Amino acid sequence: MLKNTSIITRDTRAIEKETGNIYESISAIAKRARQISQHYKEELNDKLKAFDTSLDTLDEIQENKEQIEISRHYEKMSKPTQMAIEEYLDGKLVVKYPDREEN
Repeated sequence: MLKNTSIITRDTRAIEKETGNIYESISAIAKRARQISQHYKEELNDKLKAFDTSLDTLDEIQENKEQIEISRHYEKMSKPTQMAIEEYLDGKLVVKYPDREEN
């Protein structure tokens, strides 16, 4: 039987500690995960543009080992949600409320 290492039990009290509200914390983590995902998506697309060909015929498509290695590297990376949770729990993600006055 394979063990799924992507499932980790989290202490909800630790997650809600900074904001005092689990839903606000999850919302902040989700926003950060979207930022991370967008960043890596743009980075990957920029790297893969070098391999883009203007011809769409199947006869001219060649296997490119460098392109495959780049894709595999991004597949092996931690998921954006996992990265955002780790940033939050390590205190690297700060939750700010722009609509509230700071005292």
